[in-house]
Amino acid sequence: QVQLVESGGGLAQTGGSLTLSCTASGAGYNNRLSLGWFRQAPGKEREGISTIDSDGSTTYRDSVKGRFTISRDDVKNIIYLQMNSLKPEDTAIYYCAAGRYVADRLRDTEFDYWGQGTQVTVSS
Repeated sequence: QVQLVESGGGLAQTGGSLTLSCTASGAGYNNRLSLGWFRQAPGKEREGISTIDSDGSTTYRDSVKGRFTISRDDVKNIIYLQMNSLKPEDTAIYYCAAGRYVADRLRDTEFDYWGQGTQVTVSS
């Protein structure tokens, strides 16, 4: 099993920044897992934001390219999402996820383990 706990959410102004962290633990966790960030806004489906594979390769949703950066620390077992130039439409609950065999890197059904989520609110 893998446990994921997000932190770092909160309130930001338009144009501001936040850094989300996700701490991973559990016997099933290893640095071969693909790690991702997803979000779900009220009344909308959950969408993939970014994924980082074990070799460090990254994938981003078009709407966050150039603004968000995903990274992983395989010593501390932490996944980060640096979010800059925030917009009101970034408001959502953000989830981190881990997957053993991920082909479509922004599809939530590809991921096996999920955190509880952290709220990000961007004021206009």
